[in-house]
Amino acid sequence: MPTAIAVTSADMALPAQDERTVPAVVLRDLDRRPLDQTLAEFTALVEQHGHVIVVCSAAVPEPVTRRLYTLRSLLESDRIALFRPDLPPLGIAVLARQLRQLATCDLGPGVLASAGRLLTHYIHAGAVLGSVAKLDRVPVTLKAHAKSWMPGTQFGVIAHPEPQLVRIGPEAMLNGPEFSTWMLVAKGQLQSDWVAGLAKSWGAYGLRETPLPAESADWWGTGRMIEFTSYLADLSVLYQLVTSVRQTSCHWCGIDVIGDRCVFCSATPPDYDPPGPRALEQRTPA
Repeated sequence: MPTAIAVTSADMALPAQDERTVPAVVLRDLDRRPLDQTLAEFTALVEQHGHVIVVCSAAVPEPVTRRLYTLRSLLESDRIALFRPDLPPLGIAVLARQLRQLATCDLGPGVLASAGRLLTHYIHAGAVLGSVAKLDRVPVTLKAHAKSWMPGTQFGVIAHPEPQLVRIGPEAMLNGPEFSTWMLVAKGQLQSDWVAGLAKSWGAYGLRETPLPAESADWWGTGRMIEFTSYLADLSVLYQLVTSVRQTSCHWCGIDVIGDRCVFCSATPPDYDPPGPRALEQRTPA
């Protein structure tokens, strides 16, 4: 069985883009169900798949996060990776789907888990916001805070890979990826056509839509928003990126990994000099 890629709610399990993509394992209501019940499910999941990679955002409720660490501790298992990259919820969902695509390839669980850290470099995640008054994930100037109280004001924000914030107007633009991507859009309680123009300026292959994750309003500080994520969708490109990085064996648990830290046991190899993200060439979509 392929390594299991798990998410903490159904709205983080994006539809598969092809017939090969493995389904996401949805860990429903971890903080609401009895501990012994969730422990039994987690045990069965590890026994069935061998390894489990849980991908979740920083906006996951704290009781859910505590339950995840409790389950991992009770199982005393280095076969469970809890991965919380610094991405907004829609970016997390996109990354989880990329790992679900790669789970069908000839990659070991350690390499697959490490690939999540690598692939975050190629995700551009942002939003159109009706207010930045409660935004604390991106630096906001006092002037922008004041303008967010003006009726009709909208802001374009990039949270990853580099923070950006502009007040939306005729000339407003955000810096995007230097390689072609698809863009996924999730609409909240805001109307705007600005994202379509942004996708065009970024040279996106096209736009796809999905429902807004429930965690997005908390992450961005408002429900008046449209969240968007620019990402690589081609499995061959994802696979090439991952396999181009040198693999090493974790000196603690022995599993093959890429990068400077084992996601399963958190050990860091001594004297490791991590390479920078690889530049991508422009190419047409498959």
